[in-house]
Amino acid sequence: MAAVLCLLPALAWLGSTLRTPSPQNGYDLAAFGRLPVVKNGRIKPLDTVARTTLLQLQGRQRVALPSPAIPGAHADGADTRRSISPSEWLACLVFDSARADILKTFEITHPELLALMHVTTDDGDGGKRYSFQQLETRLPDLERQFQLARDIEAKQRTPFQHAVTQLYSNITLYQQIKYSLIDPASPDWLAALTTLQQNLHTDVAAVRAQVNQQPHDADAARRVLDLTRRFQLMADFGNLLAIPPTPSPASASPPPPPPPPPPGEDDRRFVWKKTGASLLEIFDTGQINPAALTWAGLAHAWRAGQPDSFNTILRLYREALDTRYSPELRKSDIETRFNSAAPFYTSTVLYVAAFLLAILSWLRWPRALGLSAFLLALLAWLTSTAGIAIRMWLEGRPPVTNLYSSAVFIGWGAVLLCLALEWFYGRSCPRSRSTSGGSESRTASAIGTAVAGLIGFATLVIAHYLSLSGDTLEMMRAVLDSNFWLATHVIIVTIGYSATFVAGGLAALHVALALTPRLLNPALDRNLAGMVYGIVCFATLFSMVGTILGGIWADQSWGRFWGWDPKENGALMIVLWNAVILHARWGGLVRQRGLMNLALIGNIITGWSWFGTNLLGVGLHSYGFTEKGAVALGLFFLSQLILIALSFLPKGHDAV
Repeated sequence: MAAVLCLLPALAWLGSTLRTPSPQNGYDLAAFGRLPVVKNGRIKPLDTVARTTLLQLQGRQRVALPSPAIPGAHADGADTRRSISPSEWLACLVFDSARADILKTFEITHPELLALMHVTTDDGDGGKRYSFQQLETRLPDLERQFQLARDIEAKQRTPFQHAVTQLYSNITLYQQIKYSLIDPASPDWLAALTTLQQNLHTDVAAVRAQVNQQPHDADAARRVLDLTRRFQLMADFGNLLAIPPTPSPASASPPPPPPPPPPGEDDRRFVWKKTGASLLEIFDTGQINPAALTWAGLAHAWRAGQPDSFNTILRLYREALDTRYSPELRKSDIETRFNSAAPFYTSTVLYVAAFLLAILSWLRWPRALGLSAFLLALLAWLTSTAGIAIRMWLEGRPPVTNLYSSAVFIGWGAVLLCLALEWFYGRSCPRSRSTSGGSESRTASAIGTAVAGLIGFATLVIAHYLSLSGDTLEMMRAVLDSNFWLATHVIIVTIGYSATFVAGGLAALHVALALTPRLLNPALDRNLAGMVYGIVCFATLFSMVGTILGGIWADQSWGRFWGWDPKENGALMIVLWNAVILHARWGGLVRQRGLMNLALIGNIITGWSWFGTNLLGVGLHSYGFTEKGAVALGLFFLSQLILIALSFLPKGHDAV
């Protein structure tokens, strides 16, 4: 009963994440966020564009509001909000960029870069976030430093050069989005477009007369040439394809969805178009695309503070799209709800709660707290399962397609194994006598749950930091364009990673428990050794089969079964090391403590195969060097070595 009562608040909180966001100050920003655009070869909602952009710029999704509020912002006197949603920030950026420019969305932490941009920690939000307005005057200096850093190989750059490159990339992205829907410098973009539409023939005639040095209306010619320049700037600099293709009058069927980008090609080959490119076509077609007028109308309503007009334009545009793009809109709707619900963040919090309850169960109320911890871990796993399933549906792919999804799936598989251990071992684990009160406690009853919470939390934190680089549903490279191999080799070898980390997690917990002999009795010591041994057997099987399948895939893709690629070598190292553990155990070379230390070394080898090989910058599986990634991996290796050293402290019983 106590376990059920503990689960109810978690269920209530989980349900609250599924609520539809309410309109802010009358503007239906949820509907705005659901509008589809194309970026990097994928139809995605504007909500996703906003969230991934903010994660890249500042490492979080909400934007802090300045105090006092933004001048002219859509807020009444009762609005005391401290932050705005990603969709509201994006609307502010693309429709009224002057207001967005004072929002502090650029994260800068390097002291030399702060000095270059003439800002201090006192100027920033939280001491590290700054506005475009604060940085704008120093952009020429930033560009000069970027030109110097650009020609240096990433691994050879100094921390300052890495920071310069990152900030320059972030500002470029910010400006590209700013120019994607309207001309941000125009005071009334809708009026400019409607005036051009009404006077198109006479204005174009004036330009032609000017070219031919004939009498003409100079103002009309200047107006057309100025708009043409703005259209070209939007076409060159904008990065969102916001104009859907229009079917030919002879065909009632909708045009096909955009294909993934071919290697080396940009978005201009797609059927969706940039707003600027579409506007340039007016001189050939004689008509402005209705979608371009829609974006201009939304900008006009936003700047004029007319939420009713804004919402009406949204509704009409949505209805027009629904007749031709119903499947794409349905996916955009689901993806927006998925973003808002944030199932992996919810799982992260639940894993922490499960881990803490599992630890507490070893001290007091083992049955109630142990069962509560198990149920919370199970709820977190089910939430992650739902998140993975939705991602698979959105991508049309198996669960592992990039580093981000590998982190999520490794945690998912590891937690599943831990819950299975808890279910089968926890009910039959030995009881130990508490020295404080003489009562019985089932110390091992939450072992699997504790490791599940630890690994689940760690892998989702890793996934969060991987998401800072951009869209986590991005299209794969051409060699990975095979659902069969993604569903076989990648999944199987990733399960091998999961199992090896579970064995290492159990070993880490064994070392921690051994520091308190009251918790680690000889019977529990043997029980943990049995768990680690069984998981290593499981990991060996999946790692070996996955590696062999990878060789077959390589033979089909590159014409060779094995090429000593760093990733291939890492996979082989996992197989060989797990085999070493098993042979050492079978041959009596190690007992409990030795087995645990070998499993901890397995964590190091698996971490190297998973992430370390990507940091080398060479091979077919390299995704680029990152200084933060190298530091994090080094700290992980150090933590495992410290645990191995701690295992040699004197124990209350022998475990060589």
